Amino acid sequence: MQVNKFVLFLNETLIKMMKKVVLFLTVLVALGSMSFLKTNSSVGIQFSNMTFDEALAEAKKTNKLIFLDAYAEWCGPCKYMANNTFKDKDVAALFNKHFINLKIDMEKGEGPALAQRYQVRAYPTLFFINSRGEVVKKVMGAKQSKEMIQIGQSVIN
Repeated sequence: MQVNKFVLFLNETLIKMMKKVVLFLTVLVALGSMSFLKTNSSVGIQFSNMTFDEALAEAKKTNKLIFLDAYAEWCGPCKYMANNTFKDKDVAALFNKHFINLKIDMEKGEGPALAQRYQVRAYPTLFFINSRGEVVKKVMGAKQSKEMIQIGQSVIN
C-alpha cells in the first residue's frame, strides 16, 4: 500500500516537473523566434518583394536606380554577400536610402528571362539599372562592404 502511494507521488511529481520543463522550453523558443525575426527585419539591405516590372515603375516614380542582386541559390559567394556584405549597417544605410533593392534568383520565376536579357554569366552579378531598364553599372563577383559602398557611391555621383 505504501509502495502504491510512493509510485503515485512520483508520478505526480514527474508530471509537474515535465509541465514546468515544457513551459520553460515554450517560452525559450518564443523569445528566440521573436529576436530572430527582429534581427532579420531590421538589419541590412531591405530587398523588395516586387517584380522587376514593378521595380521599373517604382524607379520611374521615385527617380531612383534599381540595385539588382542576380544570384543563384547554390552560389557560395552569393551566400557570403547575403550574410555579410548586405547586412553591413553602412552598406544598408546607403543602399536603402538611394536604391530600389531587388534580389532575384536567376534560376527561378522571372530570373531566367532577366538572366538572358542582361547576359548574366556568373554569380553574383550586381546591377544598377535605370527606370528604362538600361544597365548603368554591372559588377560581377562577391564584394566586401567597403568595396560595395564605393560601387554604390560611384553610381549615385
